Order: sequence, then structure tokens, then C-alpha cells
Amino acid sequence: MDTDHITDVWDRVFATQPDPSVWLVVATAVVALAVVLPYGAWRMARNAITIAHEGGHGLVALLTGRKLDGIRLHSDTSGLTVSRGKPHGLGMILTAAAGYLAPSLLGLAGAALLAAGHITALLWGATALLLAMLVMIRNAYGVLTVVLAGAAFLLVSWLTNADVQAAFAYAVVWFLLLGGVRPPFEIQGKRRRSGGRVDSDPDQLARLTNVPAAVWLGLFHVVTLCSLIGGGRWLLNL
Repeated sequence: MDTDHITDVWDRVFATQPDPSVWLVVATAVVALAVVLPYGAWRMARNAITIAHEGGHGLVALLTGRKLDGIRLHSDTSGLTVSRGKPHGLGMILTAAAGYLAPSLLGLAGAALLAAGHITALLWGATALLLAMLVMIRNAYGVLTVVLAGAAFLLVSWLTNADVQAAFAYAVVWFLLLGGVRPPFEIQGKRRRSGGRVDSDPDQLARLTNVPAAVWLGLFHVVTLCSLIGGGRWLLNL
């Protein structure tokens, strides 16, 4: 690969793009909301949130010095991330807390990139994260979903024009911000219906910290809602 080609790719990825029209930003928000709210659409789209959720567990496990054994994604939109290390302590707490926060925080980071005009960089960055995650996937369904997601980002970033890239990027970020809000409410309802007999991330955190699961759920609600508000303001250029 010659120097001119490398420079061309670099410029294409990291150059800034003009802000899309307000109607496109609002339209993509409406589309994302229409996917998140109805149960049928959410049931399918939640796979993307699960990828972010389990990827958050895996990334924080590595950053805190734990050994990541693998990630599994299931067709019922559940997932499992297995890491090795001390069964207690700050690293384990941060790893357990990362899942429900990851989609919203990724959405917030994406909103910051879009607000700065880095649409193509967001698409390529997402592709890189998915490729890195693919190495740790340990089941066929997980491989399929991550490959399809990565292929979608790569094809849109490489083959489509600026308007399509902008629409896709804004829709994805809105979906992460809006979709990140729903899982804490779902697990809260599930815990209430079962009388608290659910082995969820908040319950694991409660065992690790002696802080009630309800407090951890409250933290998840605060972070996801604040991410939606802050990211939404960036996307709408308020």
C-alpha cells in the first residue's frame, strides 16, 4: 500500500463532515424511538444492546487486569461474559457495573463524535470495536450477530454517500442512547415480579458491595437518562 493511498484513507476516516439537516437528526431520533418502544421491534433490535452490554463487561474486565475467557450472545438477546481474577474487589465491581452502562456511554461518546462532525470516524471506530470483540466470541450465534453488525458499519462507511452515512450514524447513536434506558427498567420490573429472586448484575453488585441492588439500579437509571439528555443535546446542537 503506497503512501498516497494511506493518506487518502486517513483523510477519509478522520476528516470532518458537515452537520446534517435538523430534519434528518429528528427523523433518525423518531426511527430509533419507534424501534425501542414497541415490544416486537425491541425484541429483535435488543441484540445490538446486548452486544454493547457484554462488550462493556469484557472491555472493563481487561482494563482492570482480569483475564477475559470469552463472550457468548444468545438468540433470546441474553448474553454472558466470563472473566477470571479475584472474585471481589474494585475490578470485579467495575466489570459487573459496566454492562448496563455501556450502551448509553457508547451512545454519549458517539454523540460527541457526531457533534464534532466525525461521522466516518464513528463508523470505522464501531467497526474496529466489533472486530476486537469478535475475537472473544465463543458461540456461533454470537459470531453471526457481531459479523453482521460489523459488516453493516463497514459497508455503510465505505460504499455510501455522506447523507446515508449521516442517517445511519445518527440512527445508531440515537438507538444506543434511547435503548440504553430501557434495560434497567426491564430488570427492575423482572425483580419486582419475582420478589427480588433474580440473579442480575445489580444483584451481583449487591453481593460484592453490600449496597442494595435497588441503589445500583438507581445509579443505572441516572447514568442512562443523563446520557440520553446530554447526548440528545449534542445531536440536536442545542
